[in-house]
Amino acid sequence: MSKFASKCDEENVWKLCEQVKKTRIDELNKCYAVFVSNEGRTVPLWRQKAGRGDDQVVIWDYHVFFMHNPSPNRCLVFDLDTTLPFPTYFHKYVTETFRSDLALRPEHHRFFRVISAETYLMEFSSDRRHMRRPDGSWIKPPPSYPPIQSNNN
Repeated sequence: MSKFASKCDEENVWKLCEQVKKTRIDELNKCYAVFVSNEGRTVPLWRQKAGRGDDQVVIWDYHVFFMHNPSPNRCLVFDLDTTLPFPTYFHKYVTETFRSDLALRPEHHRFFRVISAETYLMEFSSDRRHMRRPDGSWIKPPPSYPPIQSNNN
């Protein structure tokens, strides 16, 4: 398993929220940003593009995905890092991306934080600090647009 800290999931999800607001504002209240992490910042996820082995498992320091719940019986996950179809039904995504805590060591148990898309658009900011090495150089080139700054900062 490997660990990568240069992702910008949170910005990609913010951009998806922004797109919904611009094109389908009536759906915004059915959309969410979902953060996954833990105290040790070692979150195993399966079926990831950066993963290794048959299960395509990787350990991220955190992960963020977009969720759209258009009706009580239908929920879709949009994860730019998954090898599953895009989007994927919630049940399939959860079943194939996460393992039961019973199958994981306690240090890999996850915490989930679900934030409404509207709140996320208003409050999220990024300085991209997590995308830099200790010497200040980029781990990978950042997105071409400027860092996202909320109106609250």
